[in-house]
Amino acid sequence: MPDAYPSAPAVLVVGAHGNTGSRVTARLTAAGHRVRAASRTARAPHPGTEAVRFDWYDEATHAPALRGADRVYLVPPPGDADPAAVMLPFLRRARAAGVTRVALLGSSAAERGGPWIGRVHAFLAESALFAQWSVLRPSWFMQNFTGDGPHARAIAASGVLTTATGTGRVAFVDADDIAAVAVHTLTTPTAPENDLVITGPEALSYAEVAATITRVGNRPVRHSPVPSDRLTAHLTELGIPADYARLLAAFDDAIAEGAEDRVTDTVARLTGRPPRAFADFYRAARSGSTATVPSR
Repeated sequence: MPDAYPSAPAVLVVGAHGNTGSRVTARLTAAGHRVRAASRTARAPHPGTEAVRFDWYDEATHAPALRGADRVYLVPPPGDADPAAVMLPFLRRARAAGVTRVALLGSSAAERGGPWIGRVHAFLAESALFAQWSVLRPSWFMQNFTGDGPHARAIAASGVLTTATGTGRVAFVDADDIAAVAVHTLTTPTAPENDLVITGPEALSYAEVAATITRVGNRPVRHSPVPSDRLTAHLTELGIPADYARLLAAFDDAIAEGAEDRVTDTVARLTGRPPRAFADFYRAARSGSTATVPSR
């Protein structure tokens, strides 16, 4: 039976309905690239994409999703504290299927070789499986505060942002800026950079974020700092798996110690435009002029 797929190589976007995946899919499609949009529902997020079913925990979906792809944008399975268990076998299958370039969505909080996505980062760096690969390590998403984001839900319910970050600062970043960097790494004719920390233009404490939302959103919002064990309990009560809740609380502890108090030039250097500031992002979200979808 002849292959039903076109011969032109495609970019497989895993998590094509997610915060960055939907934006990566839209940008690639608009630029004329063939895109295979992978999700558990096999729905096309944008016209012109090829929808394919994909489930990290169902190996039978992997080979059909990879068919015809030579580049892959990878988003880890959400809520999994040890994604390497399913991602490393998938990466081996991807290479065997003809994939030559990988862009992995990591986190500024996860160093190469560390826990969570850090193990996958180390595999890409040390296995020599792919000659061309990038790990995108964005700071925390601005989308956490809009739409169905976790902090947005808290703001709507109580007007309180509960974290274990203390006075620590974070250079929050817009998912659209992350997507722009991802598309660059997937399409640049030269080999992409391997380790890309992606931030917004300014580092803000959660108290400063609350003040900005109060001013721009015209509603009172405050930050409530708590110890990390209380945050773990709070997240678990919200339905987050306990091991993942502990991981998130540990990230907050690191923020409190200054780990995320940095600004990089990655967005401007690779896309040619500055990253969006938080106040501008939130103002646009409030006016309905920017898309808001659940974040990582």
